Amino acid sequence: MIGVRIVGVPEHFNFPWILAIDEGAFEKRGIELQWTDIPEGTGRMRQMLATAETDLAIILTEGIIQGIAKGLPARIAQEYIGSPLQWGVHVAANSKYKTQADVLPGKAAVSRMGSGSHLMAFVNARNQHFPQDQLEFEIVNNLEGAVTALQSGAADYFMWERFTTQPLVDQGVFRRIDICPTPWPCFVVACTTTFQKEHPGVLSDILEVINSYTEEFQYIPSIDKSLANFYGQQVAAIKDWLAITRWSQQQISGETVSGVVQTLYDLQLIESPISPDEILVN
Repeated sequence: MIGVRIVGVPEHFNFPWILAIDEGAFEKRGIELQWTDIPEGTGRMRQMLATAETDLAIILTEGIIQGIAKGLPARIAQEYIGSPLQWGVHVAANSKYKTQADVLPGKAAVSRMGSGSHLMAFVNARNQHFPQDQLEFEIVNNLEGAVTALQSGAADYFMWERFTTQPLVDQGVFRRIDICPTPWPCFVVACTTTFQKEHPGVLSDILEVINSYTEEFQYIPSIDKSLANFYGQQVAAIKDWLAITRWSQQQISGETVSGVVQTLYDLQLIESPISPDEILVN
């Protein structure tokens, strides 16, 4: 039995991994897959890959590509979620802000620099024709930190996956003023270059197992109720989310990677473009 460490956000996208682990699917391949939830998100997971605290990560596409472009010793092993991520733009429920034009001159709460909430603030600003050099940030570590920052006025708005934040909207903690979808598939499976080189067969086995789960995931009887119970969501919201979410069982295309790289370069978030061959497991 070989032990493999994997990390991901504690969100509904990753429920197939929880199911596969609970059902012993990896153990049947001689793999003890050790899952750890990382509520701090992509920035923290990048750090864990860099310091070899984990072997694999289910991580935002733009975040891992920026990390690799900055020298992170990792590669994308496969696309995981092939559909865009729906980033909600949130303010405190009692905030004076009503629109993006109102709030963008304010301060954005981000989990950490290099996180999805940080990178997508630049994408959102570009979409809104707001000067990116005028963006300001408040580091809040996680969702709970964002709640505190918005309620205290330390930050003015917070971008996070809209279905994950839906309970906070329902409870009157946040108010969502807009949605900013990613212009690319949102999550990938990343691995350290060391793990890729030392355990290529194990990596292939892990991908084969998870792909067998994600192919049928949306058709599992009452999966909407299981997800709602596990993540504290309303069944109606989960049904909406399932309708727009597509799991992938293929490697992300070089063309898509090049598009993300170009966007990061245009936004001055990387110093120079790199090729897909430097990013993808071949």
